[in-house]
Amino acid sequence: MEYADGGSLQNYLKRNFGKLTWNDKYNLAYQLTCAVLCLHNEEIVHRDLHSGSVLVHQNTIKVSDFGLSKGIKEISNPQSRLVGVIPYFEPKGFVEEQSYLLNKKSDVYSIGVLLWEISSGKPPFEGKQYDRELAKRITQGLRETIVPNTPPNYSKLYVECWDGEPDNRPNMNDVFNRLKTIIDVTHTNNNNYEPVPFHVSINNSLNGGELSDFNKEITEILISSGRNTNILPEKEDPNVVNKLIEFVFMITEKKETTTIGQNIIDYFNKNEIDSLKIYKQLLDNQNDLDFIFLLGYFYYVGIETSKNYESAFRLFKCASNISNNNASGQKKSYILANYYVGICYHKGYGTAKNEKLAIGYFNEVANKDFAAGQLNIGYCYCMGIGVDKDLKLAARWYQKAADKENLLATYNLGLLYLNGDGVDKNHSKAFKLFEKSAEECLDGIVMLGRCYESGIGTKINKRKAFGLYQKTAELGDSQAQYNLAFMYKNGYGTAKDYDKAAYWYKKSADQGHKEAYYKLCQLSKTRHDDCKII
Repeated sequence: MEYADGGSLQNYLKRNFGKLTWNDKYNLAYQLTCAVLCLHNEEIVHRDLHSGSVLVHQNTIKVSDFGLSKGIKEISNPQSRLVGVIPYFEPKGFVEEQSYLLNKKSDVYSIGVLLWEISSGKPPFEGKQYDRELAKRITQGLRETIVPNTPPNYSKLYVECWDGEPDNRPNMNDVFNRLKTIIDVTHTNNNNYEPVPFHVSINNSLNGGELSDFNKEITEILISSGRNTNILPEKEDPNVVNKLIEFVFMITEKKETTTIGQNIIDYFNKNEIDSLKIYKQLLDNQNDLDFIFLLGYFYYVGIETSKNYESAFRLFKCASNISNNNASGQKKSYILANYYVGICYHKGYGTAKNEKLAIGYFNEVANKDFAAGQLNIGYCYCMGIGVDKDLKLAARWYQKAADKENLLATYNLGLLYLNGDGVDKNHSKAFKLFEKSAEECLDGIVMLGRCYESGIGTKINKRKAFGLYQKTAELGDSQAQYNLAFMYKNGYGTAKDYDKAAYWYKKSADQGHKEAYYKLCQLSKTRHDDCKII
């Protein structure tokens, strides 16, 4: 099961309920109903909805634990899962005389109980024994009491959901639309209310069968729920989306991938762009290639929403499938969409890993002279990913990308010249490439430091090496932290300082650098310290 930092919904409410406003409760309820509606639209019945099978990660609902299909007889077994979920379970399923098949309306019943739980912050019938007697009383009509100050339309909705007769319950589409209406009315009456952008993730434990269109369904529901408001003030640049795509194109083509997210945030701040307004504009305009790609990019990076690789991949794929005529084929959003589809296949983001498909998409954009595509083709040839390993071809592709000032390609080409892989070994050329890549590439800065430390392609200059390691270590690079600790330990480029050496070894070790841990232990013994410093 995927990690969820908020734990189960039950635990999340227990810890955070005092801080939740009704806006927060509405958003939790909205995400939950959206997720179950998507399941029902795929003809999937969950059968096991309760506050333990609903998880919360970064304030985002994740539905897990599919597939309870057991009947009332299991209550006789004290170890049964059903004992702990009696208040959420379809009352018809408690009648021993009849075999009741759980269905969509059974999920609606569970949703009703969960909506109550979100409003109350505690499990249903808290303090009571979850046993046969409680199950019997539920079949006779026992329900929780409405929490004071609950909005009437909200309580009316969950009361209808937990009706004892399945035919009297609304279907999930009705539940979702009614909840959306409640939120819309709140939005109209309260100018300060703003629904939190969200995504829904489903942990699918079903045996067999794939939810082929599930993420598409989620995104379509999310898009259809966008507010039709005037997104851009008149004073704001109407071409802001086009300019954003230009910027994304530029940084993707030239920058190191680890800094791209921060580059985007800096761009918004520098240009005083309201990213939430742009996000809403993207939701409301999904008939345009630029808007489709950029919404996918917002999901990919996590701008005004949690990262959602599934939705990002679907939108990138959609944009990449738009007819490749002269107009769209050269559009930067089209090139970017194809590139990011390749990245998703390469890394397994939102889809199954498929290196051969990734290579195809990288080739598509590399042949359009897109440096990031050329970089990735070079990397695949260098590592033998999806193609036969060919260091000479890797060097050619890295060179193409480096000529367009792609800093990571420049760094990788420097490594080839350093070791003589696919090219003649040339330390002087390697040094110049590392020097160029060090403009903004962290790995390039570290390697430039190594060149100065060891005299690779240049004269030894320990002080310069120390300065470069220090700069990168402070930015969080574990190798630079390790190297900086080494410099402090030996007094290279600075005065010896065991305390600072230990500090940076620990920083590096905390990020998983194994050699740093051993060095820290050695240093601790030298200083007669306990090796268990971490």
